Amino acid sequence: MTEKVDVVIVGAGLAGLGAAYHLAGAGVEVLVVERGDYPGSKNVTGGRLYLNPVRQHYPELLGGAAEAAAPFERAVVKERLTVLAESGGASLELHAPGFDGGHPHSVTLLRGVFDRWLAEKATERGALVVPGYKVDELVWDSDRIVGVTAAGDEVRADVVVAADGALSFIAERAGLRARHDPAHFALGIKEVIELPAKRIEDRFGLGPGEGLAALFFGGITHGMTGGGFLYTNQKSISIGIVIGMGAMLEHGPGFEASELLDEFKARPEVTQLVSEGIVVEYSAHAIPEAAIQAMPRLVTDGLIIVGDAAGLALNMGISVRGMDFALASGALAAQTILKARAEADYSARSLARYEAALRNSFVLRDQTTFAGMGSFLENPRLYELYPQTLLKLLVSLFTVDEGPKAGLWKTGMAALRDVPLSKALTDLWHMRRL
Repeated sequence: MTEKVDVVIVGAGLAGLGAAYHLAGAGVEVLVVERGDYPGSKNVTGGRLYLNPVRQHYPELLGGAAEAAAPFERAVVKERLTVLAESGGASLELHAPGFDGGHPHSVTLLRGVFDRWLAEKATERGALVVPGYKVDELVWDSDRIVGVTAAGDEVRADVVVAADGALSFIAERAGLRARHDPAHFALGIKEVIELPAKRIEDRFGLGPGEGLAALFFGGITHGMTGGGFLYTNQKSISIGIVIGMGAMLEHGPGFEASELLDEFKARPEVTQLVSEGIVVEYSAHAIPEAAIQAMPRLVTDGLIIVGDAAGLALNMGISVRGMDFALASGALAAQTILKARAEADYSARSLARYEAALRNSFVLRDQTTFAGMGSFLENPRLYELYPQTLLKLLVSLFTVDEGPKAGLWKTGMAALRDVPLSKALTDLWHMRRL
């Protein structure tokens, strides 16, 4: 059986649904196909969305009073960064003016809830969202992509939007990316742990509706690139760990990434945060980590790539972004398709407006600014030597023995004795580019 629509979108994540929302609102016939049981069912993101960059793209949903109707969990009013040595750790918590204003800069959310809500908004505008639909192949007419096939059915379209996640097979089949390099991805493992709202607020020092976002790094990854995260939801906590796939392969056979999450949760600094909770969800998935260096070509005749499929995610060390990039890329892809439709030209030359729009937006500007972050974070000293040194220094500063206490300079120099000066200077030099 063969069907024809204006646009078929593969993947009902934020990028795909964002594109569908804008296209359907402009009267375009849109079909969104999703291989999961429902939109958001296969997402493993920790659950944090930065709102300021995307409000301009979704004013009816995320701007002004409309924002209150979105199914957010909590407004992030506290940021916490925890350094964990082999034993012990230290935390820095930020509660800054403006974080708890009427329009939060970021929020926590549950993707299974938020994505279904966004799918409903796209559906209200006329988009058709079909879950449980696995795309098998692209349909070609000469050198141009003209649709997709699934279970023997063929759906033709003027444009195919690839929103099929980090390991996008569509980008590979279209010849826009080479075979996957493990060094360009990370493995995210996440649990959602149920806790009463009042327990969460008391435990983290929050008020009703207020949330905390916490990142952890150091000894929890056994020297591998990565770290842990924790986000407070209304009645649950999202907690997980992210490990670079390239580092995992170098770790050798017999390595079980899931064990790292168990070890992370068993740390005394973390156990007290999740105690008495009930695990209600577990998931694992690939996450793009190579930023702009490994980005595929984003368009070809009849095809646009968005969101994680385009590698639009960014680990900035103290923050991890992806959902704002996904929503923005979906909106910009839709704008490009509408212009192509007005000209009846769906060639790569016409669709190249999409990449130009990304380059003029925060998406690729931020990717470019922090292009060196990935290689910087691969430094094993960040996860072993420096956390241990920092903890040693803090313990020395806060400890009072029976004898006279050494001066601050002498105490600091004693703690830093194990840090090779040449390595430290090299790491500082590399930081200048970030």
